[in-house]
Amino acid sequence: MRETITFNDHAHHVWLHFFIRAAIVLLIILLLLLLSERSIGFAQGRSLTKTEIAEAEQTLSKLGYWTGPIDGSFDAASRHALIAFQKVEGRRRTGNLTHQELAALRLASRPEPRDVTYAHIEVDLTRQVLIVVDENGAVTKVLPVCTGNEKLYTDQGKTKRAYTPRGKFVVTRKINGLRISSLGALYYPNYIVNGIAIHGSPSVLSYPASHGCIRIPMFAAKEVSEMLPVGTIVIVYDR
Repeated sequence: MRETITFNDHAHHVWLHFFIRAAIVLLIILLLLLLSERSIGFAQGRSLTKTEIAEAEQTLSKLGYWTGPIDGSFDAASRHALIAFQKVEGRRRTGNLTHQELAALRLASRPEPRDVTYAHIEVDLTRQVLIVVDENGAVTKVLPVCTGNEKLYTDQGKTKRAYTPRGKFVVTRKINGLRISSLGALYYPNYIVNGIAIHGSPSVLSYPASHGCIRIPMFAAKEVSEMLPVGTIVIVYDR
């Protein structure tokens, strides 16, 4: 009987040590996870305040980037403006407003056009932006664009290349509102050569992805169309 009690006591102590060691290991793992989460949070920094968001919107607007209402709410228009800024400055095209992006905005200057001698539109295919230039050669608006991706596609039985032509063009014709083509919807299209137009689209990616047209954000399409009467010069170039 005594040996049985001794054996049971020994087994009890073994299991007790096991559970204690397991509990210690679990606590260490939880502590490491907590420290890791806090480190990630520290690296990311605190969230931007509404005042800082409004400052970012105001700065984007002052630099010429076409943003929405300056109200401390980072909406879709604000995000498009930030992406245009990131494209021009050669930054990662994330559309995410962070403290790093706010710091970069504070140090930035207004983009400069390629031609400063007359009012016109410039489309920079390398940086994927549209630039509105006034009669004094100053940049008044900058929008992100999405242009031809150079890939082959088939439309109405014909194989074509998704190419956005380079050169100096003029707006030849316009359509107010929505036009449905065989390749999709065009909102307030402004045609510059053949079927290539500057038009609003819900799909303005941060890289070339169109069939050749110059896509701009929907929120600005109507106003851009009003700024581009027939005869407006449009210069399309890459680097």
